Amino acid sequence: MSLEVTVAVPFRQQGRGRLGDGEFVVALSLDRDWFSPDQAKRVVDVALGRGLLSRDDGKLVAEFDPESVTVPEGFAPDASILREQNAFEKVLDRLTAGGVEKQTAVAGINRLQRELDVSIEAAAVVYARREDIEVGDAARSARSKLLEGE
Repeated sequence: MSLEVTVAVPFRQQGRGRLGDGEFVVALSLDRDWFSPDQAKRVVDVALGRGLLSRDDGKLVAEFDPESVTVPEGFAPDASILREQNAFEKVLDRLTAGGVEKQTAVAGINRLQRELDVSIEAAAVVYARREDIEVGDAARSARSKLLEGE
């Protein structure tokens, strides 16, 4: 996962498990020249939203072991990592992390979408709940979309 590799690099570079926002942004923008400072701040926001980073006492903390992430030689992240995942993508990620085969999940979600005549996001949430996979924030997002459509 490109975002996880991108987030791991500043922690590995500094050799610490906690970094200030400024240190993280400088590592991605000035040290690596991968992003502008504003884009590097966006990486922080996206990584926080996806649960790869958390904040503790004003510092960024990786929610995974950065040392266990393989950084391919010549790695440079794609700008697509700056994009927030939609609710469907979040649910699909949680389903696959929970052991459901991606193809099986997509087929089941598509079937539910047709049967229930709801958005793909809502169908994904229903499917995940049937699989006992927790999808709290994605469920709230899908619910909001359903209510907007009323």
